[in-house]
Amino acid sequence: MYSEDHAVFVIDDDKRVRDGLSELLESWQVNVTTFATAQEYLDAPKPQNPSCLVLDIRLPDIDGFELQARLAGEPHPPIIFITGHGDIPMTVRAMKLGAVDFLAKPFREHDLRAAIELALARDREARHDRAALSELQSRLECLSARERDVLPLVVSGLMNKQGAAELGISEITFQIHRGNMMRKMHADSLADLVRIASKLSIPITHSRHGN
Repeated sequence: MYSEDHAVFVIDDDKRVRDGLSELLESWQVNVTTFATAQEYLDAPKPQNPSCLVLDIRLPDIDGFELQARLAGEPHPPIIFITGHGDIPMTVRAMKLGAVDFLAKPFREHDLRAAIELALARDREARHDRAALSELQSRLECLSARERDVLPLVVSGLMNKQGAAELGISEITFQIHRGNMMRKMHADSLADLVRIASKLSIPITHSRHGN
């Protein structure tokens, strides 16, 4: 069901729930770590593996929604909420804030298993995307200042003559900078470069047909 390269974190103040979930998840060959409070989880070292968080709503220190809010805006494991006191508004709130699922206790083992599979798959994809973006940003940082000037002009579709006029340099010099920029960005074609620029949020600010 799971590769060894994963981690599932369970936060619940009820020891019986923690022990029961730990035993259940281990029977599925899930690498599980349990915490009694949200602060224990925040203070613990986290492995750099695909992971997810099985989180109780009602906790003695920081409740589940507050923890979700604290984690928002930074990479964090996808959250599966569990609670014995859930209602529709709570479910809607959790899902709007990005939770993978909201399970009311007692929940079916099948539902928990499906939620964990989905959460781990999402985190694997998110980590892959972040790594790919980091690699593109590293390439961008290798560009010279002039090559950085050339990049958005090429992405905008300007011809060499137009780009050279925009920068006040010769067409040959522009072509040299363009070739170096394409090589450093590992772009084999203009279409490749456009896709890369889109991922890096480099805007198209010029028109090929402009003056």
